[in-house]
Amino acid sequence: MSGQSITDRIAAAQHSMTGSAISKAVCKATTHEVSGPKKKHLDYLIHCTNEMNVSIPQLADTLFERTANSSWVVVFKALITTHHLMMYGNERLIQYLASRNTLFNLNNFLDKGALQGYDMSTFIRRYSRYLNEKAMSYRLVAVDFTKMKRGIDGVMRTMTTEKLIKTLPIIQNQLDALLDFQANPNELTNGVINSAFMLLFKDSIRLFAAYNEGVINLLEKYFDMKKNQCKDALDIYKKFLYRMTKLSEFLKVAEQVGIDQGDIPDLSQAPSSLLEALEQHLASLEGKKTKELSADTRASTLNSAVSSLSSTGMSFSRMDEKERQQALEEEQARLQALKVQVLLAPAETDHSHPQRSSAAPPMAIHPGGKLLANDLDSSLANLVGSDLIVHVGVRPEMQWTQPGEKKLTGGQNWQNKTMSTTQWGPAPMAPPPMPVQHVVRNTRPTNTADNQIVMRRVSQFAVLSTRM
Repeated sequence: MSGQSITDRIAAAQHSMTGSAISKAVCKATTHEVSGPKKKHLDYLIHCTNEMNVSIPQLADTLFERTANSSWVVVFKALITTHHLMMYGNERLIQYLASRNTLFNLNNFLDKGALQGYDMSTFIRRYSRYLNEKAMSYRLVAVDFTKMKRGIDGVMRTMTTEKLIKTLPIIQNQLDALLDFQANPNELTNGVINSAFMLLFKDSIRLFAAYNEGVINLLEKYFDMKKNQCKDALDIYKKFLYRMTKLSEFLKVAEQVGIDQGDIPDLSQAPSSLLEALEQHLASLEGKKTKELSADTRASTLNSAVSSLSSTGMSFSRMDEKERQQALEEEQARLQALKVQVLLAPAETDHSHPQRSSAAPPMAIHPGGKLLANDLDSSLANLVGSDLIVHVGVRPEMQWTQPGEKKLTGGQNWQNKTMSTTQWGPAPMAPPPMPVQHVVRNTRPTNTADNQIVMRRVSQFAVLSTRM
């Protein structure tokens, strides 16, 4: 199946008629077309998560409704859209998902009617479990491990021993759910599952980076821990080594499906002598007879292990920096395209001022609602040229916008009004008066009848002025 189905078009038309832009965008992002959700729809939904007047529960419920579809394509794309918003959208979304009692209940999902239904249904079940685990992790620690601050002064490196022992198992569970996706290169056969795999790949890098820093902190504190803490820490470290092996297999799949070699970080394992040193220290705390390493040997082994894991962390950090640079370049490209579009936009004629054309470019607004800094000059020039600007200390002149009328600049008994412009309504009124200055300068009455005509016109003009 390729392209949007009739059902997709009908659903989009219904949302257009009801005026639900969010529902329409979700529908467009989760069509029956066998390709990943389009970027323009994802960008719009990300923008919606940053708008305070948008209901996050309504957005989430719309996504959940799409997962109730019988087609594996629609359900898979709904999960991908949710994952994308959890990664790049406002934190309000993942907060709401973490607060729900139930999320995606797709453990029994199976599409029997499509060509790839059986195979893709398996990955849908695994993918939904990971998203559930990701939301559960946020519920337990109130932080997204893929977005936390890293480095020497990062969250995991400065965490206390008690918090480390409680937090690292939560990261382990989330990483397990991610690695359980278990897609082989020959199973990544369409744009939908490839989109999901790319999001999982990015999450795996950030998640393991936080995991790695937590283990470094744990090792640095290990020889100062109590017996029970050492026992828990040793178990965590053994599981860490196992998950590092599984992650390396996951990254090999990423390399085989076309992800650039430079985008895949290097994993450096700690020397095996460290594990032996940790086990000997715990045995000595338990009172077992064992030959414990000397302080110098133990310190050297620990430093070597920390150095190896730190190099792995630096490799992951480079990947984050590269992605941020790519995002910046994309943003600059969009800004440049916006400038070109503004410059090529046709000028609109200002009918109230035939002598001035409103060719100044309109204000460029960032998707977040902020005025772009590079467009301030053009926007300011546009505003200064409009009638909306009233300069301080200068009273606005009366603007006559009715066709055929002239702007009055003075005259006898003339007073400016507070409004910057006056719009003449269609109601019938007396014939338009002649400008007072024109009458006084160019007309000199020579008889009584002419004087009466002039006085009558002046009184009419005064009456009209008081009504304005």
